[in-house]
Amino acid sequence: MDILEEIRMGIIETMPAQAKSATEKALSMGYEAKQILNDALIPAMDVVGKLFKEGEYFVPEVLVAAKAMQACMDLIEPLLIGSGVEKLGKAVTGTIEGDLHDIGKNLVGMMLKGAGFDVIDLGVDVTAERFVEAVKREKPNFVMISALLTSTMINMPKVIKALEKEGLRNKVKVLVGGAPVSQSYADEIGADGYAEDSSSAVELVRKFIEEGV
Repeated sequence: MDILEEIRMGIIETMPAQAKSATEKALSMGYEAKQILNDALIPAMDVVGKLFKEGEYFVPEVLVAAKAMQACMDLIEPLLIGSGVEKLGKAVTGTIEGDLHDIGKNLVGMMLKGAGFDVIDLGVDVTAERFVEAVKREKPNFVMISALLTSTMINMPKVIKALEKEGLRNKVKVLVGGAPVSQSYADEIGADGYAEDSSSAVELVRKFIEEGV
C-alpha cells in the first residue's frame, strides 16, 4: 500500500495510531508536509464527511477520524508553517454565550483543519465582545457560531450587531449552526449562512472561498 494511502486509510478507518505512524514514515521518506496535507489528509476527511452525510458514519466515528487527522496535523503543521504554505482561509469558531456544549463546534473545527483551513477556536460560552476582539485580532474570513440550546441561540444576533457596531460586519461571513438553529433563523438574524452539520459547514466555507470571499 502506498504510504499516502496508508495515511488516508488510517483516518477513514478511524485508526489514529496507524495514521500517525504512517505520517511519521512518510516524512522520513522525504514526502513534503504540503503533499501529505493535500494528497492524504484533505481527501481522507472529505471521505469521512461524505460517509457522515450518507449516514454510514455517526458522531463517534467522525470524532475518532478527526482525532486521527489531528495526530497527523500535529506532525506536519510546524513544517507547513515553516514552508509558508498558505491556508485556504481562516475561521474563528465558538459556542455562543451561555452555552457550554462543544462537540459540534469541535467537529466543525477539526473538519475545517482537515480541509486546509486555519481555525481559531474561542471555546464555549463566548460573548459577542470576544467574537469581535477575535475578528479584530485574527482578521478571519469566517465567524462560525454554534448553539445547542434554544435558550442560548438567541444570543447569536448579538454577535452580528456587535460586528456591525464596530464596522466589521462586511469584513467577515457569519455562519451559524447547532441543533435548534435553522436556515430560516439564520436568515432572520442576518447571518450569511447556516450548516446543519460539520460536513455541510466545510462545504459552505469552500463555496464562499470559491466565490471569492
